Amino acid sequence: MPILTIDTLTLESGAVLREVPVAYQAWGRLNAAADNAVVVCHALTGNADAADWWGPLIGPGRTLDTDRFFVICLNVLGSPYGTASPLTVNPETGRPYGPAFPRVTIRDTVALHRRALDALGVRQVAVAIGGSMGGMQVLEWAFHGDFVRALVPIAVGGRHSAWCIGWSEAQRQAIYADPRWQGGHYAPDDPPAAGLAAARMAAMISYRSRTSFEDRFGRDRMAPSSNGQAAEDAPFSVESYLRYQGMKLVQRFDANCYVHLTQQMDTHDVARGRGAYPDVLGAIEQPALVIGIDSDVLYPLEEQQELAEHLPAGELAVLHSPHGHDAFLIEFDQLHHLLHPWIEAQVDSNPSTSPSRSTTETLCP
Repeated sequence: MPILTIDTLTLESGAVLREVPVAYQAWGRLNAAADNAVVVCHALTGNADAADWWGPLIGPGRTLDTDRFFVICLNVLGSPYGTASPLTVNPETGRPYGPAFPRVTIRDTVALHRRALDALGVRQVAVAIGGSMGGMQVLEWAFHGDFVRALVPIAVGGRHSAWCIGWSEAQRQAIYADPRWQGGHYAPDDPPAAGLAAARMAAMISYRSRTSFEDRFGRDRMAPSSNGQAAEDAPFSVESYLRYQGMKLVQRFDANCYVHLTQQMDTHDVARGRGAYPDVLGAIEQPALVIGIDSDVLYPLEEQQELAEHLPAGELAVLHSPHGHDAFLIEFDQLHHLLHPWIEAQVDSNPSTSPSRSTTETLCP
């Protein structure tokens, strides 16, 4: 995966990161006007390879048409997938930051991504789109003037609720309670795996819905083990599923990164330091397609309704699904039907977004 290095980044806290790596992946070509970029913003445990987790939406002739757009996804600050994080070597000490990695905000991540896009020669973004933590980034892009022409925040509100902060804190406490946590100073080969797995298990419950769990698992149990286990002692199917999801994350993620990323999400509030919440939303000028999910218990539909009502050029679309918050990673056909006509309308309002004006250089495969 390509890595850009930004010389310095001053965070909202005043801390300064130096030699800041930014991992990204891109598809398609930047046109001659350098204004056909689509920025795809990833969620908490996602990465910049959007074709892996949003593949049905990205490609030639698809929703995010790579024959027309330069589609790019940049890895967020604090993530273990290439951008500066607790795993990154601090150039001043020669050792990984670990728990000393400074706290960052959603605004810090977007500021870094703006620097990266400038370095890649992007002059204007046609659409910024993303769900969950990605939707938080989308809303912050609104405050970069006319650099971004249109917004698609999905399954998110304009500020992180007490409900969401509570879920995040419960997950962090699961990590802290693991004896291997050691204040974040754990050995790479001996991480707090049990704590991180438990955090992921709790998160997975919030990402789905009661209906989806009942329909999929009910009170079914796994088959008894071959060592003479009684049928009534076999784990419930939902227990097995959650344990599997927990250990799967442990194999690909880092506990310090998880803590820092959830803390970053807790900073999300578009009105922080800018004024009254309705007034701040009312000052956002870009067209915005706000997509909510009718079964989302983490960011319920009323949050997207509130966004759409206060955004002057906001429009609400509802994704109908039993899958809860994760529906934006599952319901690709519905997403296409919601997104395609809206994106086409935005493109029609800016004729320069055309493959006929593409440069001959593909910036990234």
